[in-house]
Amino acid sequence: LKEKTEDLKRERQLAEDLLHQMLPKSVAQQLRKRQKVEAENYDQVTIFFSDIVGFTSIAASCTPLQVVEMLNNLYVCFDSRIESYDVYKVETIGDAYMVASGLPERNGTKHADEIAKMSLDLVAAVRQVVIPHMPTGRLQLRAGIHTGPCVAGVVGYKMPRYCLFGDTVNTASRMESTSLPQKIHISSATYEALLTDDAYEIKLRGEIEVKGKGKMKTYWLLGNKNYSVQN
Repeated sequence: LKEKTEDLKRERQLAEDLLHQMLPKSVAQQLRKRQKVEAENYDQVTIFFSDIVGFTSIAASCTPLQVVEMLNNLYVCFDSRIESYDVYKVETIGDAYMVASGLPERNGTKHADEIAKMSLDLVAAVRQVVIPHMPTGRLQLRAGIHTGPCVAGVVGYKMPRYCLFGDTVNTASRMESTSLPQKIHISSATYEALLTDDAYEIKLRGEIEVKGKGKMKTYWLLGNKNYSVQN
């Protein structure tokens, strides 16, 4: 009986660990108690989007198994690195990777700094990811960041997902889609949030036309003055 009880405890812990990887811990606990998870408003968060440059053409030249293996290598690399930062991985959609800071746990004014450090790390790390079926090839990342308010909540019953809503999400996605290979494209709002401690090398990109937003003044995040991420 004692052995069975220990086995049951281990299985329960494994199930809880898996659940906490799919949903924020606080949300998972409420769902387990069959409580309704209320949507929450966040005044300021920073959101990061990235995708692989030329993914469609790369995928077209691979078998389905090779595509999955390539993405798994990339995401295992990213997932292990983002643990060093105060960020929450929201989801992956195909080759797109979405991360936020400032939610589900608020962290004051740290969110832009945490996402900026993380993004520099990921852009450096992607060059080290090996593509099993293309040993000489290297992936390139296109990244975008925006800071602003958003709403977060759980959507769905059969397969509940923690989702973010609002213009901040759309603008962060636009920063990514208008970025360039191995570049981190940031909005004016993120630029201003990063100015507070003068820790970053940032270059003005200028005004660009952004679909659904019109003209926007944007910047390139080039590096952190205090440390190197080329590890």
